[in-house]
Amino acid sequence: MKHGLAALLCAGAALAQPAMGPAASGTSASRASAPGAQPELDALPGARLVGKARLTVWGFDVYDARLWAPAPFSAASYGTSALALELVYLRNFQAADIAERSLQEMRRSQPVSDAQAAQWKAALVRVIPDVRKGDRITGVHRPGQGAAFWVNGRASGEISDATFARLFFGIWLSPDTSEPRMRDALLGGSGP
Repeated sequence: MKHGLAALLCAGAALAQPAMGPAASGTSASRASAPGAQPELDALPGARLVGKARLTVWGFDVYDARLWAPAPFSAASYGTSALALELVYLRNFQAADIAERSLQEMRRSQPVSDAQAAQWKAALVRVIPDVRKGDRITGVHRPGQGAAFWVNGRASGEISDATFARLFFGIWLSPDTSEPRMRDALLGGSGP
């Protein structure tokens, strides 16, 4: 059985199970635990931690994910809500692989032309570098505008396309996600 988010970072069939426990220890994860320590959350006044999950594939921890949003936050309106999705990587990955798999997952929610996919892949590779264990990437959803990306607390770029942003954050938050248990953990009981 193929799991999309698991395959987002690992090729082939995988079993992904989110964990609700504390995030991995270490410098990046420690900084990620407090919103005041994250400059990317400055764009979200009143942001609070909505939920968190750990992606594990074949027994290997891949990343810890946290969803931040101002209250009130409704799962049903994630596509029109300001929010931040933070990933603290627990393994090394190539940017091109992350971008390619992201596009495959985005296509679960809506058809995307090959030309559009190529543009979005190039944009993702521009804003998301190769990652190493401990790196923290945060995507900030700007409803109606697009998404801004931060790497280890430093702005890495923006993708000014509202459709891209809705589909990108939908990888984790859409009811069509390939990882519904991870979605439930991230949404932390904020609705269907």
